Amino acid sequence: MIEDRLRELSIEIPTPPNPAGSYIPVVTTGNLAFVSGQIPMKDGKVIVEGKVPEKQSLDSAREAAKICIINGLAQLKANLGSLDKITKFVRISGFVNSSQEFTEQPKVINAASDLLVEIFGDMAKHSRIAVGVASLPLNSTVEIDMIVEYSS
Repeated sequence: MIEDRLRELSIEIPTPPNPAGSYIPVVTTGNLAFVSGQIPMKDGKVIVEGKVPEKQSLDSAREAAKICIINGLAQLKANLGSLDKITKFVRISGFVNSSQEFTEQPKVINAASDLLVEIFGDMAKHSRIAVGVASLPLNSTVEIDMIVEYSS
């Protein structure tokens, strides 16, 4: 069970953050769940904000990516009822609030990809994009969305 694996890794799935706009956090169709972009929020506040590398280091951006993934899992758990229903991570899209010169976005989003595989094993291997952007909502450092396959 995924809950057991999360306990082994000392990862707590929080109450999912509320949407910051006019959208819903998860849309399901067929056997796919589309998770809206998640930013590094805890207790209703963005906890990692600003551009990499001016305000945030590569390491802090990597930690932000992990928080985004945990928030995405919180959204999935709230929507599906259990993370054990996930059968495959299809794609994650990672956006990094970057200076024009910063080119290590894949290293930032690797932290998210690696965390998923650490939790779920090989079924978490996914396709992906990792891009730099000029800004993100609420000045967050990272935003990640995902598409997963699930069973009823």
